[in-house]
Amino acid sequence: MSRYVVSLGGNALGNNAEEQKQLVSNVAKYIVKLMKDGHEVVIVHGNGPQVGMINLAFSENNQVPDMPFPECGAMSQGYIGFHLQNALQNELAKQGVKRNVATVVSQVEVSKDDPLFQNPSKPVGSFYTKEQAELLAKEKGFTMKEDAGRGYRRVVPSPLPIDIAEKEVIKSLVKSGNVVICAGGGGIPVIRENNQLTGVAAVIDKDYASALVAELIEADYLVILTAIDNVCINYNKPDQKKLGKVSLNEIQEYMKGDYFAKGSMYPKVNACVKFLTRNKGKTAIIAALENAQLAFEEKSGTIIK
Repeated sequence: MSRYVVSLGGNALGNNAEEQKQLVSNVAKYIVKLMKDGHEVVIVHGNGPQVGMINLAFSENNQVPDMPFPECGAMSQGYIGFHLQNALQNELAKQGVKRNVATVVSQVEVSKDDPLFQNPSKPVGSFYTKEQAELLAKEKGFTMKEDAGRGYRRVVPSPLPIDIAEKEVIKSLVKSGNVVICAGGGGIPVIRENNQLTGVAAVIDKDYASALVAELIEADYLVILTAIDNVCINYNKPDQKKLGKVSLNEIQEYMKGDYFAKGSMYPKVNACVKFLTRNKGKTAIIAALENAQLAFEEKSGTIIK
């Protein structure tokens, strides 16, 4: 029996609620098979498109007050967790497996002194003209940045996760044989002051949160399921090379060569490296969502040991 942390990318979950329900019902089949084979599973999911949609729904509706960003993250944990719970419970019943499924709304602690707070980088919400962006910055205090010639967007910090407030609950649920969905969207970012937790407007990278969850529960496997099936070097170039089975040392050497895009593949690779560096003898896999079954069997994706 092994313990898996399965990390589902927000972009791999579809563009709307109906697409998401279909995609998670497909991946539920593979996850339930893991359980049927006797393994334990904890699920972390992204929420980039989803939290942006929630934030937009409030910010552009003058009939309702603005919703603070941490609360938008909590809402996304709730409805994505519901879709995952529902799909898993239905599939468990179909395959005759008796397991309970629980979503833990998770507060993930970050340091108020994290230098990444000084350089907001995660875009959220709609595109705006320069004039609109300047007005939002003045009226609401948002940090607005130009995004690849497409307009201006609000950006928020992306601090690194250091702890999970609900970690003992998560550990207890896993130890009792339950399937746990936690740290959705990287978790609701909170800072600790005078032993009190306070939500902050930020987005924690769900891959780093997944690595932290994997470490806290002593997982054997960290599996990051995304929209593409392999990590590549020289991506989209004539000498592009897919990485299959690689050692931790090899992938660390590739990281020194700046082969991975900072906004997409780099966090996934770096999260795997962090997990494997701190947990010797474990396995990390990056693979496509549709190839989840093969990835769990170490027959697809990039497998790092």
